[in-house]
Amino acid sequence: MIDPRAVIAADVELGEGVEIGPFTVIGPGVRIGAGTRIGPHAVIHGPTTLGRDNRVFQFASIGADPQDRKYCGEPTRLEIGERNVFREFCSINRGTAGGHGVTRIGDDCLFMAGAHVAHDCIVGNQCVLANCTALGGHVELGDWVILSGYSGVHQFCRVGVHAFLANNAAVTQDVPPYVLVAGAPAAPRSVNSEGLKRRGFDAEQITRIRHAYKLLYRSGLKLAAATERLTELATAQPELRPLVEFIARSERGLVR
Repeated sequence: MIDPRAVIAADVELGEGVEIGPFTVIGPGVRIGAGTRIGPHAVIHGPTTLGRDNRVFQFASIGADPQDRKYCGEPTRLEIGERNVFREFCSINRGTAGGHGVTRIGDDCLFMAGAHVAHDCIVGNQCVLANCTALGGHVELGDWVILSGYSGVHQFCRVGVHAFLANNAAVTQDVPPYVLVAGAPAAPRSVNSEGLKRRGFDAEQITRIRHAYKLLYRSGLKLAAATERLTELATAQPELRPLVEFIARSERGLVR
């Protein structure tokens, strides 16, 4: 299942059933899990690990050096989970020494054509990065985050679970869980209720999340007071706990 026109370094580790197309180049220090399919003209640099059943389309660049002037060739790595899809011309860079040396991708993510994940990012599970989206260095995405086309996230920002970035959104501060943002700079517009329905949240849970959103953004309360109230509510409403924990960890401030 390996095309003879592919160029594969001698130390590459291939799992059972791996497919590699013509003119693909796989460099030293790469491990590829069972069932992974790599199309033609892709390039994978190491040290990089891909889990099982990933799909890499033509012209994707996986595991290249970080685009960081501080990078001086020190050993860093890229870790990719299982069942991810990397479409045409997407680029995923390795980490830097300043970011603990690793970029991490979870499971079941879709990276559409032209998507970019910079050095030291952490991407959760079930995320979707649509065409021409970009993550700056050190960005963190929680599970089930969706970036619409041409949206981007500034370096060191965090985006919480189930958040949604509208097309062309320019995120410069942290986006809390469940929140839909739009604009440049991105601002909160509503709760990602449609996404929550698709993922099994019931009407009562969504109503409570909407109420939490209003406390945070529409009540006129200062952030400290709103957070205190949300913390009280979260003791009986577990769906609010990710929101409270996210706010407590925020370093860049929340989108407002």
